[in-house]
Amino acid sequence: MNHEPFHILLVEDNEDHAEITMVTLEENHVANQVVWVKDGAEALDYLFRRGMYADPVRHPAPGLILLDLKLPKVDGLEVLKEIKTEPALRRIPVVMLTTSSREEEILRSYDLGVNSYVTKPVRFTELSEKLRHICDFWMLTNTPPPR
Repeated sequence: MNHEPFHILLVEDNEDHAEITMVTLEENHVANQVVWVKDGAEALDYLFRRGMYADPVRHPAPGLILLDLKLPKVDGLEVLKEIKTEPALRRIPVVMLTTSSREEEILRSYDLGVNSYVTKPVRFTELSEKLRHICDFWMLTNTPPPR
């Protein structure tokens, strides 16, 4: 299935995890643009087009959000809540991509409307493989809502 160019918002405070994610996405040619933000406040600025992210041409709406749970400034659950309660954003698929496998965090994420919850494995090769599966599904298999 062929979709229009895909933009990904990566919300990740760990530089190593962000680097692995971006390298995997680049190697698999799955996105037109990947924007990496390092905390929840910056993610909300991007999504709500505030400050340096005000220009929608330079900072297009993402077709997928990869969201870490444990973030500085505003945590991932609060970011998710803001996304899923905003009519202009709530249809954007959000994948919680985190090291936490705590049941209460998984349940809370789904209660807030996360589309998928994926735990990050420790090994690079396993994380890279999971990222490939995520991208295959959300960018190749899934039919996104019309914009």
